[in-house]
Amino acid sequence: MIPRHFQITIVLLLITLLISGLYMIHLTQSERAKTQAAEEDTPVAAPIAGHQERIRILVAYDQDRVLRWRETTVFMPEDRGLRVREALRAVLGEYLQKPSPHPLGRGADIKDVYMINADTVVINTTLQFAAAHPSSALLEMMTMASLIETLSANVQGIARVKFVVDGHERDTLAGHVDLMSFYSVDAMHKIAEGLE
Repeated sequence: MIPRHFQITIVLLLITLLISGLYMIHLTQSERAKTQAAEEDTPVAAPIAGHQERIRILVAYDQDRVLRWRETTVFMPEDRGLRVREALRAVLGEYLQKPSPHPLGRGADIKDVYMINADTVVINTTLQFAAAHPSSALLEMMTMASLIETLSANVQGIARVKFVVDGHERDTLAGHVDLMSFYSVDAMHKIAEGLE
């Protein structure tokens, strides 16, 4: 016969296991409910035709005051406007990492891209892109050169680029580099070569 204190211990262990199992089931169901609620609140994006591609991006390095080409893999849509946006987001993704070779303000992003015609594009950035950008003529020019050169390397036929901030024209990026004019890709290529 099993001693009474062992019987009590076994019964208590079984009760503990039962309560733990019920608690785990409750937690699992609660997490499923949260996940389903989040999925219902998230709008479903239309499928975009495209594929993963290895692209070249020009990255600014503040400490060395240079621009360097790097390769990265990103999803590149077939639509030209979406290709522009994704190529530029690849560069901004480098700048938003910690540590960053060229720190930009949190929330800096490309909102929209407007193809004016076959060779002209207007890029609409978030407010944070300009509002939190470091104020320095060289750093601002490095940002513009890295974005425009990356765009040119990955989307053929673009000759002119203009940046707007949160849907509005802005005089300068952060006090120095002009945002009112269209940038010539050829002219920016010469500037970028001087910084490489």
